[in-house]
Amino acid sequence: MDVYTKKGDDGTTGLFYGGRVSKDSLAPEAYGAVDEAVAVLGVARAEAPSTQGERILELQRQLFVVAAELATNPAKRDQLVDETSRVTEGMVEQLEAWIDEVTAAVGLPDQFIVPGSERFSAQLDVARAVVRRAERRTVTYANTGDLEGSHVIPYLNRLADYLYMMVRAAELDWEPSRTDLSPTDERS
Repeated sequence: MDVYTKKGDDGTTGLFYGGRVSKDSLAPEAYGAVDEAVAVLGVARAEAPSTQGERILELQRQLFVVAAELATNPAKRDQLVDETSRVTEGMVEQLEAWIDEVTAAVGLPDQFIVPGSERFSAQLDVARAVVRRAERRTVTYANTGDLEGSHVIPYLNRLADYLYMMVRAAELDWEPSRTDLSPTDERS
């Protein structure tokens, strides 16, 4: 078996459960951005302390579920399997619980934070930004009606929030975006 199949040489790609679409169509754009998120999370995981590395690996595996759902032929969505090829509400709720845990431990900043105070947290911030792009691409795809009843968008939304909070927990000091405002001025 070869890595190359030559089937995509015409600019198309295969969908899960059959069918082909242009590589630049909305579904491949969405799951391609998810694939990028998996990769940048891998870079962060390579730098992560062991407990955080295990959590990041879990998130990467969940993103394969997200990508499988996005890569499925819309006419075959009924064949998806919860938490294997279809995102569930429970997956979204798990992210919410993790967000709440981190928020309780480190609190929320009172203004925007500049990324980059530490290597690991900066890598998580890149992953967060890529997840937000995946979310935007998925929203565009969902607007076609091909993701009816899907939990992918809420999942990606919560994942970006969770990564934001992981960054806050990983940084010893938060670098505010502005030094000329008091915390109450920014909320006005």
